[in-house]
Amino acid sequence: MQDITGKNGDRLKEKTLFLLDMDGTIYNENEIFPGTLDFLEEIRRRGGDYIFITNNSSKSVADYVEKVNAMGIRADYDNFYTSSQATAMFIKENYPGQRVYCMGTESLVRELLQEGIDVVTEVDDQASIVLIGFDTENTSEKIRKTCIMLGKDVVYLATNPDLVCPVSFGYIPDCGSMSIMLKNATGKEPFFIGKPEPIMVDCVLKKYKKEPAEAVIIGDRLYTDIKTGIRAGIDTICVLSGEASKEDIRESEIKPDYIFRSVQEIYEGLAEENR
Repeated sequence: MQDITGKNGDRLKEKTLFLLDMDGTIYNENEIFPGTLDFLEEIRRRGGDYIFITNNSSKSVADYVEKVNAMGIRADYDNFYTSSQATAMFIKENYPGQRVYCMGTESLVRELLQEGIDVVTEVDDQASIVLIGFDTENTSEKIRKTCIMLGKDVVYLATNPDLVCPVSFGYIPDCGSMSIMLKNATGKEPFFIGKPEPIMVDCVLKKYKKEPAEAVIIGDRLYTDIKTGIRAGIDTICVLSGEASKEDIRESEIKPDYIFRSVQEIYEGLAEENR
Protein backbone atom coordinates (compact mmCIF):
# COMPACT_ATOMS: atom_id res chain seq x y z
CA MET A 1 0.00 0.00 0.00
CA GLN A 2 1.53 3.31 -1.12
CA ASP A 3 0.34 6.90 -1.12
CA ILE A 4 0.83 9.20 -4.13
CA THR A 5 4.36 10.10 -3.00
CA GLY A 6 5.34 6.43 -2.94
CA LYS A 7 5.39 6.26 0.86
CA ASN A 8 4.64 2.84 2.29
CA GLY A 9 1.30 2.91 4.08
CA ASP A 10 1.04 -0.67 5.25
CA ARG A 11 0.75 0.41 8.88
CA LEU A 12 -2.64 1.90 7.98
CA LYS A 13 -3.87 -1.69 7.68
CA GLU A 14 -3.37 -2.05 11.45
CA LYS A 15 -5.63 0.89 12.33
CA THR A 16 -8.85 0.09 14.16
CA LEU A 17 -10.36 3.59 14.45
CA PHE A 18 -10.88 5.77 11.38
CA LEU A 19 -11.83 9.40 12.07
CA LEU A 20 -13.38 10.82 8.91
CA ASP A 21 -14.08 14.37 7.87
CA MET A 22 -17.21 14.64 5.72
CA ASP A 23 -17.48 17.63 3.35
CA GLY A 24 -14.80 17.22 0.67
CA THR A 25 -13.70 13.83 2.04
CA ILE A 26 -16.56 11.35 1.67
CA TYR A 27 -19.01 13.57 -0.22
CA ASN A 28 -19.49 16.98 -1.80
CA GLU A 29 -22.72 18.57 -0.57
CA ASN A 30 -25.25 15.88 -1.62
CA GLU A 31 -23.03 13.79 -3.91
CA ILE A 32 -21.25 10.83 -2.35
CA PHE A 33 -17.73 10.24 -3.68
CA PRO A 34 -16.92 7.02 -5.55
CA GLY A 35 -15.40 4.41 -3.26
CA THR A 36 -16.87 5.78 -0.03
CA LEU A 37 -19.24 2.87 0.55
CA ASP A 38 -16.56 0.32 -0.33
CA PHE A 39 -14.10 2.04 2.01
CA LEU A 40 -16.52 2.02 4.95
CA GLU A 41 -17.44 -1.61 4.32
CA GLU A 42 -13.73 -2.52 4.26
CA ILE A 43 -13.25 -0.87 7.67
CA ARG A 44 -16.11 -2.95 9.06
CA ARG A 45 -14.77 -6.10 7.40
CA ARG A 46 -11.44 -5.54 9.16
CA GLY A 47 -13.19 -5.21 12.54
CA GLY A 48 -12.61 -1.47 12.79
CA ASP A 49 -14.82 1.51 13.58
CA TYR A 50 -15.41 4.75 11.70
CA ILE A 51 -16.48 8.01 13.27
CA PHE A 52 -17.42 11.09 11.29
CA ILE A 53 -15.89 14.15 12.95
CA THR A 54 -17.09 17.28 11.22
CA ASN A 55 -16.68 20.98 11.87
CA ASN A 56 -19.91 21.70 10.02
CA SER A 57 -22.28 22.89 12.75
CA SER A 58 -25.13 23.78 10.39
CA LYS A 59 -26.71 20.35 10.91
CA SER A 60 -27.51 18.37 14.05
CA VAL A 61 -26.37 14.78 14.50
CA ALA A 62 -29.94 13.67 13.72
CA ASP A 63 -29.76 15.64 10.47
CA TYR A 64 -26.43 14.01 9.58
CA VAL A 65 -27.68 10.51 10.32
CA GLU A 66 -30.65 11.09 8.02
CA LYS A 67 -28.40 12.56 5.29
CA VAL A 68 -25.79 9.79 5.20
CA ASN A 69 -28.39 7.03 5.53
CA ALA A 70 -30.07 8.45 2.41
CA MET A 71 -26.69 8.12 0.65
CA GLY A 72 -26.52 4.45 1.56
CA ILE A 73 -24.05 4.86 4.44
CA ARG A 74 -24.70 2.70 7.49
CA ALA A 75 -24.43 5.02 10.50
CA ASP A 76 -26.28 6.07 13.62
CA TYR A 77 -25.79 8.63 16.38
CA ASP A 78 -22.68 6.87 17.73
CA ASN A 79 -20.90 7.25 14.39
CA PHE A 80 -20.72 11.03 14.74
CA TYR A 81 -18.90 13.62 16.75
CA THR A 82 -19.48 17.18 15.58
CA SER A 83 -18.27 20.65 16.47
CA SER A 84 -21.78 21.27 17.84
CA GLN A 85 -21.36 18.42 20.34
CA ALA A 86 -17.86 19.60 21.24
CA THR A 87 -19.16 23.14 21.70
CA ALA A 88 -21.97 22.02 24.00
CA MET A 89 -19.50 20.02 26.09
CA PHE A 90 -17.06 22.96 26.22
CA ILE A 91 -19.76 25.39 27.38
CA LYS A 92 -21.13 23.03 30.03
CA GLU A 93 -17.65 22.35 31.41
CA ASN A 94 -16.34 25.92 31.33
CA TYR A 95 -19.41 28.15 31.61
CA PRO A 96 -22.09 26.08 33.41
CA GLY A 97 -25.49 27.71 33.73
CA GLN A 98 -24.60 30.77 31.65
CA ARG A 99 -26.90 32.10 28.94
CA VAL A 100 -25.68 31.87 25.34
CA TYR A 101 -26.62 34.12 22.46
CA CYS A 102 -26.25 32.02 19.29
CA MET A 103 -25.89 33.05 15.65
CA GLY A 104 -26.42 29.69 13.99
CA THR A 105 -28.93 27.43 12.29
CA GLU A 106 -32.10 26.21 13.94
CA SER A 107 -30.46 22.76 14.13
CA LEU A 108 -27.51 24.12 16.12
CA VAL A 109 -29.78 26.03 18.51
CA ARG A 110 -31.99 22.96 18.98
CA GLU A 111 -28.98 20.72 19.68
CA LEU A 112 -27.65 23.14 22.31
CA LEU A 113 -31.06 23.32 23.96
CA GLN A 114 -31.25 19.52 24.05
CA GLU A 115 -27.93 19.55 25.92
CA GLY A 116 -29.52 21.73 28.60
CA ILE A 117 -27.84 24.98 27.57
CA ASP A 118 -29.76 28.24 28.02
CA VAL A 119 -29.79 29.61 24.45
CA VAL A 120 -31.29 32.80 23.01
CA THR A 121 -31.31 34.21 19.48
CA GLU A 122 -32.36 37.75 20.35
CA VAL A 123 -30.33 40.54 21.94
CA ASP A 124 -30.29 39.75 25.65
CA ASP A 125 -28.45 41.62 28.41
CA GLN A 126 -28.40 38.42 30.50
CA ALA A 127 -26.43 36.49 27.89
CA SER A 128 -22.74 36.32 28.87
CA ILE A 129 -21.58 34.23 25.88
CA VAL A 130 -21.81 34.89 22.15
CA LEU A 131 -21.53 31.79 19.97
CA ILE A 132 -21.38 31.75 16.20
CA GLY A 133 -21.60 28.68 13.97
CA PHE A 134 -21.64 27.90 10.27
CA ASP A 135 -24.97 29.60 9.63
CA THR A 136 -26.52 28.59 6.32
CA GLU A 137 -29.68 30.44 7.39
CA ASN A 138 -27.96 33.75 8.08
CA THR A 139 -29.62 37.13 7.52
CA SER A 140 -28.56 40.74 7.81
CA GLU A 141 -30.78 41.05 10.87
CA LYS A 142 -28.99 38.16 12.62
CA ILE A 143 -25.63 39.75 11.79
CA ARG A 144 -26.83 43.08 13.20
CA LYS A 145 -27.97 41.43 16.46
CA THR A 146 -24.66 39.59 16.77
CA CYS A 147 -22.74 42.85 16.38
CA ILE A 148 -24.88 44.40 19.12
CA MET A 149 -24.09 41.46 21.42
CA LEU A 150 -20.36 41.65 20.64
CA GLY A 151 -20.43 45.25 21.78
CA LYS A 152 -21.08 43.97 25.30
CA ASP A 153 -18.66 42.37 27.78
CA VAL A 154 -19.14 38.76 26.69
CA VAL A 155 -17.19 35.56 26.09
CA TYR A 156 -16.94 35.03 22.32
CA LEU A 157 -16.90 31.48 20.92
CA ALA A 158 -17.14 29.91 17.47
CA THR A 159 -17.83 26.32 16.52
CA ASN A 160 -15.10 26.06 13.86
CA PRO A 161 -12.47 28.08 11.93
CA ASP A 162 -13.14 26.69 8.42
CA LEU A 163 -13.02 29.49 5.87
CA VAL A 164 -15.11 27.74 3.22
CA CYS A 165 -17.47 24.79 2.83
CA PRO A 166 -17.38 22.81 -0.43
CA VAL A 167 -20.60 22.71 -2.44
CA SER A 168 -21.57 21.48 -5.90
CA PHE A 169 -20.40 24.65 -7.71
CA GLY A 170 -17.29 25.40 -5.61
CA TYR A 171 -17.30 26.91 -2.11
CA ILE A 172 -19.39 29.09 0.19
CA PRO A 173 -18.21 31.05 3.27
CA ASP A 174 -17.97 28.93 6.41
CA CYS A 175 -17.79 29.97 10.08
CA GLY A 176 -14.19 31.20 9.84
CA SER A 177 -15.11 33.64 7.09
CA MET A 178 -18.13 34.79 9.08
CA SER A 179 -15.85 35.49 12.05
CA ILE A 180 -13.60 37.64 9.82
CA MET A 181 -16.64 39.64 8.71
CA LEU A 182 -17.66 40.19 12.33
CA LYS A 183 -14.08 41.11 13.31
CA ASN A 184 -14.09 43.82 10.64
CA ALA A 185 -17.26 45.22 12.19
CA THR A 186 -16.52 44.78 15.92
CA GLY A 187 -12.77 44.24 16.29
CA LYS A 188 -13.40 41.00 18.20
CA GLU A 189 -12.18 37.48 17.43
CA PRO A 190 -13.65 34.25 18.85
CA PHE A 191 -12.09 31.21 20.45
CA PHE A 192 -12.63 28.34 18.01
CA ILE A 193 -13.73 25.02 19.53
CA GLY A 194 -13.77 22.55 16.61
CA LYS A 195 -10.83 21.25 14.60
CA PRO A 196 -7.88 21.97 14.80
CA GLU A 197 -8.41 21.88 18.58
CA PRO A 198 -7.88 18.20 19.56
CA ILE A 199 -11.01 18.18 21.75
CA MET A 200 -13.10 16.10 19.33
CA VAL A 201 -10.40 13.49 18.72
CA ASP A 202 -9.57 13.16 22.41
CA CYS A 203 -13.25 12.56 23.22
CA VAL A 204 -13.61 9.84 20.57
CA LEU A 205 -10.40 8.07 21.66
CA LYS A 206 -11.65 8.06 25.23
CA LYS A 207 -15.10 6.80 24.25
CA TYR A 208 -13.73 3.89 22.23
CA LYS A 209 -10.88 3.18 24.67
CA LYS A 210 -8.30 3.51 21.90
CA GLU A 211 -4.68 4.58 22.02
CA PRO A 212 -3.55 7.28 19.53
CA ALA A 213 -1.47 4.69 17.63
CA GLU A 214 -4.66 2.77 16.79
CA ALA A 215 -6.34 5.74 15.10
CA VAL A 216 -5.98 7.74 11.89
CA ILE A 217 -7.74 10.93 10.80
CA ILE A 218 -8.68 11.46 7.15
CA GLY A 219 -9.61 14.86 5.75
CA ASP A 220 -9.17 17.39 2.97
CA ARG A 221 -8.01 20.43 4.95
CA LEU A 222 -4.56 21.03 6.32
CA TYR A 223 -5.43 23.74 8.85
CA THR A 224 -8.26 21.77 10.46
CA ASP A 225 -8.23 18.00 9.78
CA ILE A 226 -4.48 17.43 9.48
CA LYS A 227 -3.52 19.93 12.18
CA THR A 228 -6.01 18.25 14.53
CA GLY A 229 -4.39 14.87 14.00
CA ILE A 230 -0.94 16.31 14.63
CA ARG A 231 -2.10 17.97 17.85
CA ALA A 232 -3.84 14.78 19.00
CA GLY A 233 -0.80 12.63 18.21
CA ILE A 234 -2.46 10.38 15.62
CA ASP A 235 -1.58 9.53 12.01
CA THR A 236 -3.02 11.77 9.32
CA ILE A 237 -4.17 11.28 5.74
CA CYS A 238 -4.91 14.21 3.44
CA VAL A 239 -7.17 13.43 0.49
CA LEU A 240 -7.13 15.67 -2.58
CA SER A 241 -10.88 15.43 -3.20
CA GLY A 242 -11.69 18.68 -1.38
CA GLU A 243 -9.91 21.88 -0.42
CA ALA A 244 -6.19 21.01 -0.22
CA SER A 245 -4.06 20.50 -3.33
CA LYS A 246 -0.61 18.97 -3.75
CA GLU A 247 0.75 22.50 -4.09
CA ASP A 248 -0.93 23.55 -0.83
CA ILE A 249 0.71 20.62 0.96
CA ARG A 250 4.08 21.38 -0.58
CA GLU A 251 3.96 25.01 0.55
CA SER A 252 2.40 24.44 4.00
CA GLU A 253 4.20 23.88 7.28
CA ILE A 254 1.40 21.44 8.15
CA LYS A 255 2.37 18.09 6.65
CA PRO A 256 0.14 14.98 6.59
CA ASP A 257 1.67 11.56 7.14
CA TYR A 258 0.07 10.27 3.93
CA ILE A 259 -1.49 11.77 0.80
CA PHE A 260 -4.13 9.97 -1.28
CA ARG A 261 -6.23 11.33 -4.11
CA SER A 262 -9.44 10.03 -2.54
CA VAL A 263 -10.96 7.53 -0.13
CA GLN A 264 -11.29 5.28 -3.18
CA GLU A 265 -7.48 5.01 -3.28
CA ILE A 266 -7.30 4.32 0.45
CA TYR A 267 -9.86 1.54 0.05
CA GLU A 268 -7.90 0.02 -2.83
CA GLY A 269 -4.75 0.03 -0.72
CA LEU A 270 -6.44 -1.56 2.28
CA ALA A 271 -8.13 -4.22 0.18
CA GLU A 272 -5.19 -5.06 -2.07
CA GLU A 273 -4.41 -8.34 -0.27
CA ASN A 274 -7.95 -9.53 -1.05
CA ARG A 275 -7.45 -9.30 -4.81
